[in-house]
Amino acid sequence: MTKSKEKVETGWNFDNSYARLPQLFFSDLPPTPVSSPKLVILNSRLAATLGLNSEELQSAEGVEILAGNQLPEGASPLAQAYGGHQFGHFNMLGDGRALLLGEQITPQGERYDIQLKGSGRTPYSRGGDGRAALGPMLREYIISGAMQALGIPTTRSLAVVTTGEPVLRETKLPGAVLTRIASSHLRVGTFQYAAQWGTTNDLQALADYTIERHFSDVKADMNRYLFLLQEVIKKQAELIAKWQLVGFIHGVMNTDNMAIGGETIDYGPCAFMDAYDPATVFSSIDTRGRYAYGNQPYIAGWNLARFAETLLPLLHENQEQAIEIAQGAISEFGDLYHGHWLAGMRAKLGLFNEEKEDETLIKNLLDAMYKHGADYTNTFRALTGGKLEGNVLFDTPEFTQWYEQWQERLSRQKESTESSQELMRTSNPALIPRNHRVEEALKAAVEDGDYSVMERFLDVLSQPYADSPEQEAYSAPPDPSCGPYRTFCGT
Repeated sequence: MTKSKEKVETGWNFDNSYARLPQLFFSDLPPTPVSSPKLVILNSRLAATLGLNSEELQSAEGVEILAGNQLPEGASPLAQAYGGHQFGHFNMLGDGRALLLGEQITPQGERYDIQLKGSGRTPYSRGGDGRAALGPMLREYIISGAMQALGIPTTRSLAVVTTGEPVLRETKLPGAVLTRIASSHLRVGTFQYAAQWGTTNDLQALADYTIERHFSDVKADMNRYLFLLQEVIKKQAELIAKWQLVGFIHGVMNTDNMAIGGETIDYGPCAFMDAYDPATVFSSIDTRGRYAYGNQPYIAGWNLARFAETLLPLLHENQEQAIEIAQGAISEFGDLYHGHWLAGMRAKLGLFNEEKEDETLIKNLLDAMYKHGADYTNTFRALTGGKLEGNVLFDTPEFTQWYEQWQERLSRQKESTESSQELMRTSNPALIPRNHRVEEALKAAVEDGDYSVMERFLDVLSQPYADSPEQEAYSAPPDPSCGPYRTFCGT
């Protein structure tokens, strides 16, 4: 592995603060080179935000860097160590197929991790090959881009390159490397790793680093570690509410997949719900529905309780008092989440003020949607546009009664009808990355080498609230003949 001689214009501006943590938290190693990398997609707008020259990234040297064949100036590649509860069972984990190149400091002074995913084996690969298949990497590129456009905190995808080498799963698949951007890759599992295998000093170093990186507005007179816990709880409460409001199902909410910075991370078996059903599960490995749509808020609370447990030695020197402090903080999650969700649902119905019976109004609509198999996104889209036809739900007595109650509720607020409609337009996406459309794009790319389907899809997904004529074809649910949809981790 040699340092690249890339042009100054590329714009790499690395710092490596994570590498200054105790060695316990990472292993230094370079990416494993690939035979013939080829760039298949680049997010030029994101590159510009990072201070990178997209033309240089598309050059031969730029692609070598994105593939892991060369290192940009200032990079210090490492694999992060962490643990995590996977479907409720604790395991030693870590970056088994990813490497952190370093942290790019943008022209605005912001700090972002630059990570290569699919870059080869690491000490944490646990028998895996350290590689990634093209399909799952493109899925992450599509879904993370859609989440960003929907206004949901997320890791970003800068680029995908094919490696020219196959990966063996059930069959031979084309290999790829994804360049992922994140405010950090600190996870609940990182703290679990420190609590399980490190010293109290190691745990404190990690906590102090996290506070400095994400929560530096802590005051001198605060219990800084309680502040850390409370801020992480707040971020997750808001994030999970945003997921629920658009029908997003993460699919594998293990503790190692909960980012301390409050971003959606690790798009494995993720998908968006079509017909409203709280029990919806798409992941082929979630056979008991642990991570079903309706369970996501509860699992988030469970994960945060595991995070709180790791901080006990820092919260108070007396363990009983530390537990009491932690329990007090965790007990706030439910109300915080519910407050964000309820506010979001009010906005989806054009409600500016609060009334006691609003939650009943919302519940009655959701119950009717569930009973009649109504599409989640398109039901709210129809309410927004007032186009109440072509949906079985709208012809039912339940909906007729509900609609009258909703109109009465709207009439009791001072805001105009136009203001309510505008609130709904900005709160109800007309478009989500429909699962069958995602598969259509992936199939064309992986099997036929045709990326035009994905590029058109990405273009319409970039403005999910526009409700433009060009998006109409992408808003339809799948044909019932498609059968149940299943997703896979793609590891």
